[in-house]
Amino acid sequence: MNKFCSIINCLLNFKIISTLDNSFKAKNMITYIKINGFKSFQNFEMEFTPLTVIAGTNASGKSNLFDALKLLSKLAESDKLQNAFKQQRGEMGELFTLFDGENRADLIELSVEMLLNKKIVDAWGASAELRYTRLRYELNIRRFVNEFGIDDLEVVHESLENLKHQEDKWIKIVPKNKIEIWRPKVVTGKRGRPYMFTEKINGIQTVVVPQDGVKGGNKRSFPLIKASRTVLSSFDSIDFKHILAAKEEMKSWKFLQLNPDDLRQPTSKKTGEDVISTSGQNLAGVLFRIQQSDNYSLIEISRKLNSFLPEFTDVYVVDDKENKQYVINLKSSEGKYYTSRVLSEGTLRLLALCILEYDEKHTGLLCFEEPENGIHPFRISSMVKLAKDLSTEFKFDTLPLRQVIVNTHSPVFISEIIKFKNDSNVSIHFSEIRKRLVQINSTKKIELNVTRITPVIKEFEYHGTLEFSIQDKKLTISRVKEYLQSADFEESKKIIETL
Repeated sequence: MNKFCSIINCLLNFKIISTLDNSFKAKNMITYIKINGFKSFQNFEMEFTPLTVIAGTNASGKSNLFDALKLLSKLAESDKLQNAFKQQRGEMGELFTLFDGENRADLIELSVEMLLNKKIVDAWGASAELRYTRLRYELNIRRFVNEFGIDDLEVVHESLENLKHQEDKWIKIVPKNKIEIWRPKVVTGKRGRPYMFTEKINGIQTVVVPQDGVKGGNKRSFPLIKASRTVLSSFDSIDFKHILAAKEEMKSWKFLQLNPDDLRQPTSKKTGEDVISTSGQNLAGVLFRIQQSDNYSLIEISRKLNSFLPEFTDVYVVDDKENKQYVINLKSSEGKYYTSRVLSEGTLRLLALCILEYDEKHTGLLCFEEPENGIHPFRISSMVKLAKDLSTEFKFDTLPLRQVIVNTHSPVFISEIIKFKNDSNVSIHFSEIRKRLVQINSTKKIELNVTRITPVIKEFEYHGTLEFSIQDKKLTISRVKEYLQSADFEESKKIIETL
């Protein structure tokens, strides 16, 4: 009997992994960002791993990093720059760095490096394979006053190129025997030209897009004369597969700010929504889809939640036909049933992450702001475990690329995540405001408060590719120790002693 049960469990696990592997269309990850002129960022650089945790006090710039990522995501799909800017916190002009009461930056410069899935599918179902899965995208946006005296925006530089293998230092976090799985080797026909670049043509800055994969083919040109959208956003077909892949990567970035009221609500059948929203709406609709399409995943969600909350044994969805809605139900170990309407915020947050882990429509990057909110301190270790499980481990090449970036001000969360400090798939960073002398024109320098995010590491044990001074490293360790000491838990004290 035991042998039979073991076989069944193996089959269940195989079914789950196979379903996940075959259904993910977007497998992607951001590995590096550079920001200049956006909010509190001046010549800012940061690297990311599958699970990246950023700790810091309020007003240290953690949320500004998420805002920069949100802006890039919206710019990749918006048909107008202003529409993307209007969806950010603050007015359009306020997103440009404020130097003093009179001066703001005129330029926002953004650069990101990505690891992409080699298969891309366009909106019409046509598919293609990328030759290069490591790409770098750059975008510069200028603010100016137009002929009507109104503040306006324009693209002044845009480029997309493949990262040369010999220059790709980030890839070393992937096990050597797995690198060619995630970054395929290109033996012949190596790409020398960018997929998109900016140059002056007849005195006008112009974005040039050579044909993808065709030597000497026709190229497209986009003169940047008050360019009101990104060139990247205008491509939708696999004819320019690498540009499309970069666009789809940025569009897929998801930002969670879970609201308990939204998590508790049933999903109306009238909406037709079956993807979890930023605030946690449609949780029941997503679970119903999973329940209908893959009951094995529903079983795994129940098991996962039970491992964190033993008082609940089963998760399922009731089809409330009378009210035309789906309602989440949890069964307790005592045989009682509870709807999502009466569940605690902490339970709902843990359930949402359990569902995301087994949701085949959840792909790519997940940014999670302050996951500790509404969670009892004793449950935060469960939240950390879920964040880890939601991110990719490169040694498992059959699983999809998934990434989680967390920002937190919880010392308890940090004390838990530091347990993974020797795991190359996990990175911990500390965010703070620093004073920096900035030249704002040819004659004027000012002292500016800027965001600095540095890796939390032991002295001389930093394994990333960015340069940090010994002073930065020591300061980071010192600050995190102080941060952890504010936690009222013996576990934190033990971890402090090991740093």
